Amino acid sequence: MKGKVVVITGASSGIGKALAYEFSGHGAKVVMGARNLEMLKKISEDINRLGGESAYCATDVTSENDCKNLILTAVQKFGKIDVLINNAGISMRALFKDTDLGVIKRLMDVNFWGSVLCTKKALPYLLESKGSVVAVSSVAGIKGLPGRTGYSASKFALHGFMESLRIENLKTGLHVMMAYPGFTASNIRNTALVADGSQQGKSPLEEGKIMPAEEVAAHIYKAVRKRKTSLVLTTQGKMTVLLSKFFTKWLDKLVYNHMAKEPDSPFK
Repeated sequence: MKGKVVVITGASSGIGKALAYEFSGHGAKVVMGARNLEMLKKISEDINRLGGESAYCATDVTSENDCKNLILTAVQKFGKIDVLINNAGISMRALFKDTDLGVIKRLMDVNFWGSVLCTKKALPYLLESKGSVVAVSSVAGIKGLPGRTGYSASKFALHGFMESLRIENLKTGLHVMMAYPGFTASNIRNTALVADGSQQGKSPLEEGKIMPAEEVAAHIYKAVRKRKTSLVLTTQGKMTVLLSKFFTKWLDKLVYNHMAKEPDSPFK
């Protein structure tokens, strides 16, 4: 990855921030996009202080113009794009019957359309470099999770988009990869939307007992380097993939019972 130009969305925290440090630590030039411009500036300055090269651009991935500006920032600063990592995302936690439809739309706009817009703007440069486009999904993109209807829907849609894109480009040299982290220690649960569209404010999980964002980033880095088509992380995630193929009804009950045990679960 030394000398490669890597664009990362949602780079101001969590997995996106960890990816910026991971790729720059291996010699890549990183271009970061997120809404939090102040945090992007701090991360960029830190990466540069550590001897890396970085740039950043305030980016709301629901804005086509912002996505265009992020890609142009990379091209104007470093002359090319080798890797695009669509990482920006938000979650939710509410039963569908209670959820305002605007919450579902917001999830689709960020998690699905944000990836589509950035990929569309970056594609000419990625085709030229025979580079990689990566989407950071979730186990919720493999198995529908109760209380996360909008989140799972957006990740399932993303899976279909990326799979189609991969097949379209079998002969162009473009590498297309889906990454499916399990529960990861990040602020995505703190900022998850509840039924009325407000933020949850706190995580229902013990963050210290789940996979750190830095570990997720290290796995994604290795998978991109090896040009894998899919990356499923955590034992829980791998078991979900296996069981969903053969024991659907049993897995439904297992998932329901697991999610119902969360503190303040919206269902029991």
